Amino acid sequence: MRWFSRIIAFLLFIIFFGLAVKNTQETTLYFFFGYAIRGPLVLLLLGFFASGSILSLLGIMPMIFRSRRELTRKRKRIEALEKESESHRQSNTAPSPPDAVNDNRNLP
Repeated sequence: MRWFSRIIAFLLFIIFFGLAVKNTQETTLYFFFGYAIRGPLVLLLLGFFASGSILSLLGIMPMIFRSRRELTRKRKRIEALEKESESHRQSNTAPSPPDAVNDNRNLP
């Protein structure tokens, strides 16, 4: 399965590389207030893809940190419960001292 995914990744790389080589024409991207960027189409697409990836990672970071904090809290709680369970198990396995023996043989 590993070799299959590598073959697929290599084929996708070849396809995208071929598209990049074929689309090298100069492109102008116009923004507001008369600002414009001129450059190869491939580099502009790569730049916007990279900036979108970075923005999406920044957007998901609070959720990742929140999940890690919650996981740490739950692990500490599990460890505390395991220690408590172990102490109860230790106290329950020790034999209890015998109660006063009521000898009924001396009754009339």
